[in-house]
Amino acid sequence: MTEPLVTDPAPSDAAPVAFGRLRRGLILATTVLGSSLAFIDGSVVNVALADMQRDLGATVGDLQWIANSYMLTLAALLLLGGAFGDRIGRRRIFILGLVIFAATSIACAMAENAPVLIVARAFQGVGAALLVPNSLAILSASYPRDKRGRAIGAWSAFAAVTSAGGPVLGGWLVDSFGWASVFWINPPICALALVLALVSVEENRNPQARGDPDWLGGLLVMAGLGLVSYALIQAGEATFDSRIGTAAGLLGILALVLFVRVESRCAMPLMPLHLFADREFAAANVLTLLLYGALGAAVFLFPFGLIRLYGYTATQSGAAFLPFALVLFLLARWGGTLIDRYGARLPLVGGTLITAVGLGMLAIPTTGTPYWSTFLPGVIVLGIGMAVSIPPLTTGVMNAVDDRHAGIASAVNNAASRVAFLIAVAAIGPLLLIAFNWLQAPLMAEIEMPEPVREAIRRDPGSLASLTAPEGSGAAGPLIVAAARNALIDAFRIAIVGLAILATVSGLVAAVMYPKRPRRKG
Repeated sequence: MTEPLVTDPAPSDAAPVAFGRLRRGLILATTVLGSSLAFIDGSVVNVALADMQRDLGATVGDLQWIANSYMLTLAALLLLGGAFGDRIGRRRIFILGLVIFAATSIACAMAENAPVLIVARAFQGVGAALLVPNSLAILSASYPRDKRGRAIGAWSAFAAVTSAGGPVLGGWLVDSFGWASVFWINPPICALALVLALVSVEENRNPQARGDPDWLGGLLVMAGLGLVSYALIQAGEATFDSRIGTAAGLLGILALVLFVRVESRCAMPLMPLHLFADREFAAANVLTLLLYGALGAAVFLFPFGLIRLYGYTATQSGAAFLPFALVLFLLARWGGTLIDRYGARLPLVGGTLITAVGLGMLAIPTTGTPYWSTFLPGVIVLGIGMAVSIPPLTTGVMNAVDDRHAGIASAVNNAASRVAFLIAVAAIGPLLLIAFNWLQAPLMAEIEMPEPVREAIRRDPGSLASLTAPEGSGAAGPLIVAAARNALIDAFRIAIVGLAILATVSGLVAAVMYPKRPRRKG
């Protein structure tokens, strides 16, 4: 039998259930604001990179790390952020995250050179790592289990809209007020979230978390996640150094193995390993890796295909995915009620299969066809599938553990989704290139071209993915480009179908590993 959740000043496990509708609404608004800041700043900077390069004299490498330093510290510190919330108090850590995020946003806005901005972005990721797991833990602790799914559905809906809408808002801010404005907008939102947290959120924590913190475990998991994330980020860069990236990845894996060993022997571990003995908790995180891997790769690959292969502008490609966020926003709260009615298994199996159908539909359109009758239906079906999947998945994670471990449970699941996205982005490019090289070879064999050109293609077939003919191609140039385009379109389709298969596998995981009805924990 588990101990009750500790809340200050009234330690009662009934406190979350007793909250009135207005107060729970304020808590939902608080957690949405805090987590939305973290989600938006993961993507909004991308639209400001060109202006940053001009104003700060940043190199291409600088721009990569302006974007990635934030993601690196966020991924590395998620587990620590959740564990500290369980131990010290989720409201305290959430408020600390808001303060750090506001202060570092100001530092980002005032940066006069690229190195300062990179460092400020890294510390901004620290604030985000405190906000994300504790926002969900606060929400979970504040709602009774029979209302939790709907609340987490609403939280998921706003997270989706802010993530998708971040680049749109950022583009308008950069065009209107300059790149620093994407950071200046954060402190007022932090202030509002801080006031709401002080007014509406009760402190809650794990009552069994006493004694010295698990510092060794904390250092190992921070190093492990940080090094693995660094290796995956580097693998997706054009300047990837395989020796450094491989060494970082192997050291990160070693640190994570040592972390598991330390946690198994620690009296008060940072991450209780018995959580993974729970079938539903383990299934949720395996499913998260698969489903978010498929979604992350699609989000990365889809704009590339629209621009490079189908002639869309950058603005059009960004807008093409907005219906996904809109559908998710409209349906996610309803999707959250499904777990309350049917348990996690049925909506997760159905939602992941709908997601797979939506991804498969994105592989059908041909060039020269209008968006409204080709890509839009697939984007909408994809949004429906994720609206049915995400809230039950997230709620299932929180319901699979007792309330005193809510922070670390949220952190583990968020870390799984971040790592899945990094793996997807790092892997999809090389896989697309392999498919392209395989498809273009027989097409090039049928084209009459100068032998030096054929030899150049044989030495570096991937260069044709730029859709430019080698120097000296002469009259064969247009034929080479046309064949390369056809091969790249087919490779794009194969990659999308592969992602649909990955989503289908996640549905099979849900069908096999999830119980038919949820088990109640307290």
